Amino acid sequence: MDVSQEELEALAARLGEALRAKGWMLAAAESCTGGWAAQAITAVAGSSAWFDRGFVTYSNAAKQDMLGVRAETLAAHGAVSEATVREMAEGAVARSGAQAAFAISGIAGPAGGTADKPVGLVCFAWAVAGRPGETASLRLAGDRRAVRAQAVATALRGLLERLQ
Repeated sequence: MDVSQEELEALAARLGEALRAKGWMLAAAESCTGGWAAQAITAVAGSSAWFDRGFVTYSNAAKQDMLGVRAETLAAHGAVSEATVREMAEGAVARSGAQAAFAISGIAGPAGGTADKPVGLVCFAWAVAGRPGETASLRLAGDRRAVRAQAVATALRGLLERLQ
C-alpha cells in the first residue's frame, strides 16, 4: 500500500489541529523513517505552533544518548521492539517541551530481516501526558520506501486517534 507525501502532510495537518486544540506540543522519535515524519510535519505551514522537535535516533547509541533508552532494554529486546519504542516515546516527552510523542523503529529492508524480525516489521509507541504509553507492531508490505511511508502514516494516525 503506497502512501503519498500529500497524504502524509494531510495527516500531519489533522494531527496539528488536534494538538493545537489541546494547547499541546509534539515530539517525534524516529529510527527507520530517518526524519520523514518530522519532514511531513514541518511541511505543514504553522507547525511551529505545535511541533517542538524530532529525534532521529538511527543507532542504538543515539537511542540511549538522546532518548534515554536503557542498554538493558536494547540488549534484551533489540532496537526493533515494543519495549524499545515505548522508552523512545517516553524519552521524547521527557527530553522535550512536548506533551505528546510517537516513536518508530523497524526493518525497512530490503535486507536486515531475520526469522523473528522480518523485513517490514515496524514497532510503534505513542506517549501522551498523564497516560501510560501504548505500543503496537505491524508487518508492512512493499519496498523500503513503501514500508517507511506506511510507518509514518501509522505513527501520525495512531497519535491522532489517541488525542481524539
